[in-house]
Order: sequence, then structure tokens, then C-alpha cells
Amino acid sequence: MESTDQIINNPEAPLTQGLRKSVGWIMIVGIIFVATNLRAPLTSVGPLAGLIRDSLHISNTLAGLITTLPLLAFALFSPFVPGLGRRWGMERMILISVTFLTLGIMIRWLPGAPALYAGTAVLGLAISVCNVLLPAFIKREFPTKIGLLTGVYSISMNLFGAIASGISVPVAVGLGLGWPTSLGIWGVLSLASIMVWLPQLKRRGIPSGAAPLQADNQDVSLWRSPLAWQVTLFMGLQSTVFYVLIAWLPEILKLQGVGSDQSGWLLSIMQLSLLPFTFVVPVLAGRMSSQRPLVIIMSILLLMGTLGLVYGSSNLIVLWIILLGIGGGFAFSLAMMFFGLRTRSAHQAAELSGMAQSFGYLLAAAGPTLFGYLHDATQSWTIPLLILVGASVLLLIVGLGASRDRYIDSAK
Repeated sequence: MESTDQIINNPEAPLTQGLRKSVGWIMIVGIIFVATNLRAPLTSVGPLAGLIRDSLHISNTLAGLITTLPLLAFALFSPFVPGLGRRWGMERMILISVTFLTLGIMIRWLPGAPALYAGTAVLGLAISVCNVLLPAFIKREFPTKIGLLTGVYSISMNLFGAIASGISVPVAVGLGLGWPTSLGIWGVLSLASIMVWLPQLKRRGIPSGAAPLQADNQDVSLWRSPLAWQVTLFMGLQSTVFYVLIAWLPEILKLQGVGSDQSGWLLSIMQLSLLPFTFVVPVLAGRMSSQRPLVIIMSILLLMGTLGLVYGSSNLIVLWIILLGIGGGFAFSLAMMFFGLRTRSAHQAAELSGMAQSFGYLLAAAGPTLFGYLHDATQSWTIPLLILVGASVLLLIVGLGASRDRYIDSAK
């Protein structure tokens, strides 16, 4: 409790405290709304891949390209995002990106393959901005609560990603609205997010309680930092595993006798199963000096789930999918946390995020298309799934390095 003398000597103190609290909640709500848009436009495609392929008369390889295009956009555009954030401000760039995301969703609502691919490319560029800037924004505004806010951000993103996977086929087939409408309905959410984020542009000059942005103590060459490369490879490998499953898990399940509606909901179960862990893991990781135990648990879960799909009983499909979901939740959360934990400032976090998402998503972009090609060539999902087993092993190796209690500007 503040004394009467303190209030008289500093009459603006209670007001400032109230403003800080209010601004903090406005930012949290804004982060939640923006995060809800970062997976739903992508995860809604996988369950519809067969419908889209048959409707547009394209191959599995070209169908996989629908998921690959946003990843290529992430890879090509992410290195430029930190500079744009410094020049125009994180808040403004995030608003612009959500606006273009809405435009991309509307474009691919139009009929024909060109509109589908063009709209997907536009929304991929838009999502890449938020992918890079939101972790840095959280580090800047909530430096003492990185784990908690990363958990909030992650669970919001993955919850709506799961919902999108589950309702895609029911909207397209069950309601008879077709796959373009099933993909296009997410424009409503992105429009709402624009409205919720607008107050961020008006808050300049209002104290938020965040630590001031400090300049880096030294110029860091991320491309020469072994730790930065380990974080980058970890980001790329976990993205490869996730987006391959998002693109092709429904088709894999269909060959095992699972119907289209059920395969979409099973994909949702995979994403729903990771939700608690996308919240808990960042909080745990933020309290640990080294995150190696979490990396080991992650790898075991992914290996068990993938090997279960290849060699396990079809009666345990739900178990294998849940294990993959939990392992994916560990992997994604750790990747997001490494941006903040392995850097000293929001500027470094944005730079590391840009590098990791550029090279990492370039690696991930090959996944869905390669899987489609290998399936077309072998008429089987066994070889593609064994590649996921190898990716899980590599995740363990680079994750053990990325989880060390060091900064990217450390000498070794």
C-alpha cells in the first residue's frame, strides 16, 4: 500500500500503474488474436488436400505445394523482417501483415488454381512477419514473463490450427459450401484481429512496464555462431515434421481405412493433444538453465509416434497421433523459447528468429512436396515416414546443443 505522502508527492503514480496494467492486458489480447491466425489458414488445407487435388486435377506433388508455398515465403522473407520492424515499428508491421493475411485469404477464395496458389503465397508472406516479430515483441514488452506469454501465444495459435483441421471437411462437404469457402472463412477471424490490434498503434508514449530496449553489447554475426545454427536447424526440423503431418496425415490415415471426416478430426486430435504442452513447456523451459531434459522427452515422443504409424497396430492409431501431437508441442514450444533464452535483447531475438525461420523454413518447405513425390513414386507412405524417424533423431542431436545455457554471442 502506498502512503498518503507518497500519493501527494507523486499523484500520477496510481494512474501510471493503472495505465501500465491496462496497456499490458490490451497487448496480451492483441497477441492472442494475432496468434490465432498463424496456423488456421495453413492447417485447414491438409484435410481438404484430396478434394482440392481432384477438383483442380493436380498431382499429389502439386497438392503438397499448397503447404510448401507458405514455407517458402517464410524462408525468403523472414531475413528482411527484423529490419522492417526496426524501421517501421513492430506494432505497425504486425498490423500490416494481418491486413495482407486477410487479403491472401480472400484471393484464394476465388475459383481456380492460380488464385489458390497466389493467395497462399500472399498469406505466407504475411504470416512470416508475425512469426518473426511476435517472439521479439514478447521479449521486449514482457522480459520477465517470456515463458508465460510464449505459452499463451503458442496455445492460441495451435488451438485454432486444430479447430481449422477439424471443421474443414464438415464445412466443405457436410454443409456443401465447397473447399474454397472452407478455406475462406478464416478471413473473418483475421478481420477481427485487425480491429483488436489497432490500439497498439496508439499506445506510444504510454509506459507498459517493459524493460527499455537495450543496444547489444557487441556486434553478433549469427551466421558464424554455432549456437544460432543449432537453434536454426532445430526450428527447421521441427517445422518439417509438423507441416508434413499437417499436409499428409489425413491421406496417410485414409490408406489405413480411416474416412475423410475422421481423418480430419484425427488431425485435430493431434493438434489438440499438444495444446496443454505448448503452454506448460515454455513455462518450464523459462525456469530451467538447460532445457536438455525437455529435448530428450520430445524426441522419445516423436520417435514412438512415428514408428507407431509405420509398424504399430492400426487399433492404436489414436495413441500414435497423440504421441506425435505431444512431441510436436514440445518441439514447437522449445523452438519459440530458444529465440528469447539464447539472446540478450529483443533486437537479437528478432535477428535470431529471422535467421532460424528463414533457413529453417527453407528446410521445412521441401517436406510436404518431397513426401507427395515419394508417395507418387513408391505408392507407399513407409519411406516418407521413415524420413520423419530420421528427422526426429536429428532433432535430438541439434536440440541438445540448442538447449545449452549460453547466449549466441558467447565465445564458444
